[in-house]
Amino acid sequence: MKVSELGEFGLIDRLAELLAAHGQGFSDRLAVGIGDDAAVWAGDGGAVIATTDTLVQDVHFLSERTSWRDLGWKALAVNVSDVVAMGGEPDFALVTLALPPEVDVEAVDDLYRGLAEACEAFGATIAGGDIVRAPVTVVTLALTGRAGLDGSGEPLVLRRGGAREGDVIAVTGTLGGAAAGLRALREGDDGSDNALVQRHLRPRPPLAAGPAAVAAGLRCAIDVSDGLLQDLGHVCRASRLAAVVWADKVPIDPGLANAVEAGEALRLAATGGEDYELLVAGPRERIDALAEAIDVPLTVVGEMVIEAEHNARLLDASGHAIEVDIAGWDHLRG
Repeated sequence: MKVSELGEFGLIDRLAELLAAHGQGFSDRLAVGIGDDAAVWAGDGGAVIATTDTLVQDVHFLSERTSWRDLGWKALAVNVSDVVAMGGEPDFALVTLALPPEVDVEAVDDLYRGLAEACEAFGATIAGGDIVRAPVTVVTLALTGRAGLDGSGEPLVLRRGGAREGDVIAVTGTLGGAAAGLRALREGDDGSDNALVQRHLRPRPPLAAGPAAVAAGLRCAIDVSDGLLQDLGHVCRASRLAAVVWADKVPIDPGLANAVEAGEALRLAATGGEDYELLVAGPRERIDALAEAIDVPLTVVGEMVIEAEHNARLLDASGHAIEVDIAGWDHLRG
């Protein structure tokens, strides 16, 4: 079997099972392990969150259309999104650069300028890293975050498996803009005055929303990185529930809504990915409390239900299923 046949998430499950068979992936100190947005363990005086992400040239960014400065920003921002999705605040980062020898030193300077700008915006600190030679540029960033502990010493974090039947589902901001921005870049837009392109190049995760969700009593969240329906599907499987999403409630990016016909705008908003917004699920009163506590829009888009298949479904105003041709991004299947 090829990894493309198994897919990214099937491979993650397989490796988790292999590690478990060797006594790995579990520890008395580890509160959250493989299968969530980040790992979590209890530290001195609080919980430690740890995540990592990799950006590969012409896989995760278009080298001819992405500036080194924007690449640096995005490398940190996508990891910040994972920490936010766990309900934490970003802390220290390690950066690993894999570079072809012919890359200009000034380009690397710009990469780190972008990293520094993102650190200032999100409250993180670059603490070190590694540099190696490679045939293409690869940026891997590992980020730690911090969260609180409850009275019994358990980490106060958000989990994919924390949803319950009847919980409402809400998402911050708007969706589909980043996917539309990537399309525009591929079509030759330089992005200088295109807000959609900027959403793709310089995502801004809702930094305060994760900790505010914890404070509001919510315990279930995920970031929208691979597409609304696919990421919500992870919540469904971890919580052993299904979800319905009401198409007319999905908050479509206004720039996207103005750029394409309605059906295509909905498809990109539901499946496009890289929005790095926060999706939460919980009782309506706690969702309302979160909406009052944050300065970004929070839109209720659906609810958690009991069904045989633990998947997310998109419904029209009449309650009929809307079929979409792409479930979301999978690194190995494409």
